[in-house]
Amino acid sequence: MSTLGLTKDRQVGAVLAFADTRLAAGHVAFSMSQLEKETSLTVSAAKSQLYRLGHKIVRISKAHPFFLIVSPEHFSRGSPPVDSWLDDYFQWLGHPYYLALQSAASAHGSNPQSIQMIQVMTDTPRRPVTVGKLHVVFFVKRRIQDTPTQPLANAFAPTRVSTPAATTFDLIRYAARIGGIGRAVETLRPLLSLIDQTALRAVLEAEGETATAQRLGYVLEKTGKARLAAVVENWLPAKRPTILLATTSANRPTGPTALPWRIVDNSGEFQS
Repeated sequence: MSTLGLTKDRQVGAVLAFADTRLAAGHVAFSMSQLEKETSLTVSAAKSQLYRLGHKIVRISKAHPFFLIVSPEHFSRGSPPVDSWLDDYFQWLGHPYYLALQSAASAHGSNPQSIQMIQVMTDTPRRPVTVGKLHVVFFVKRRIQDTPTQPLANAFAPTRVSTPAATTFDLIRYAARIGGIGRAVETLRPLLSLIDQTALRAVLEAEGETATAQRLGYVLEKTGKARLAAVVENWLPAKRPTILLATTSANRPTGPTALPWRIVDNSGEFQS
């Protein structure tokens, strides 16, 4: 047999062997460049072997040559859990991230309504990713690295999640994109007992957004968290504009302005 034939024989199954090695090391994700480097396969040979493995290895999107290894226990879902690959994915992208909003609230124990997607914060716009039954949507925050985060508890791999205080702030800020202020309030209520005054003050300083802080302070007062509301009031500038609580409400009545927040509650969320 020729040397070429021997080399070809040794390369058969190289992708599967590489995937098994990745799994043994605790990783369920890899890039095409990693695969080429570790196996010495050409791009065409690597693609051919990946294709033959079918649902055992899936590509995260057409735009990105980044792949997920699907173990038998995850075949029915078509992808491994997001906490097993999200950190590897964003390290490969070279961008910051954290598990956010309702997904973060769920991680902290708030599950008022199940959501059918994973919400992730990052610093640049990204298209949603669908892998099997897993749907991941991305939200953008320019100063994302200032937001307080913590490790996701009991995650398969290291995964960042916003702290309860930061999650609460984000829920108010992005309320219009997650179902409205009513949904945001419903989600954040169970988180409030997890927030102390120091953590809230740190989030206010990190985010530096007066309008969101006004809305948050009003919500905290209305939900009976007077001490936390006082932290927000003390942080807010003396002069602040009058703003609406709900930015997506079709009905925008002119009503009384709630002081000291200078909020017009057009949502009906706290009407008796």
